[in-house]
Amino acid sequence: MSINKLNKIQVGRYAENLMKIEFMRLGLEVYPSEVDDRGIDFVVGHDNNYYAIQVKSSRDLNYIYFRKDKFQPRDNLLAAVVLFNSSEVPSFYLIPSTRWDSPDSFFVSRDYLDKKSKPEYGLNLSKRNLPFLETYSIDNIFYNLL
Repeated sequence: MSINKLNKIQVGRYAENLMKIEFMRLGLEVYPSEVDDRGIDFVVGHDNNYYAIQVKSSRDLNYIYFRKDKFQPRDNLLAAVVLFNSSEVPSFYLIPSTRWDSPDSFFVSRDYLDKKSKPEYGLNLSKRNLPFLETYSIDNIFYNLL
């Protein structure tokens, strides 16, 4: 299957399912969210620790964002990012939402005062910025969180 043949909604659902499988592989319980109206795609749990997960994906290292009205940084909210590359296995990243408490040029916070767009937190993805994301690869961060 070529990821490029999928539309944006299909890619998003595929990324969510891949993240669920990845969490199960790591030994966590995965609890689906019936409706994604609060910026939570699913919940994972282990030893009475529970984390809300919001999944985002990218095929082209484009800018991805989380609307502030649905993604409010807190200790138990994680951003799961899936990066697709046409010739490789997807890469998985896990970012504590509190990382956006100190925005910078990669982890951005935009309020868009007096604009049509709603306030958001974002990731400026690019080949040049990928080393900043490596710190959050799921293998690097998973055991530190749990």
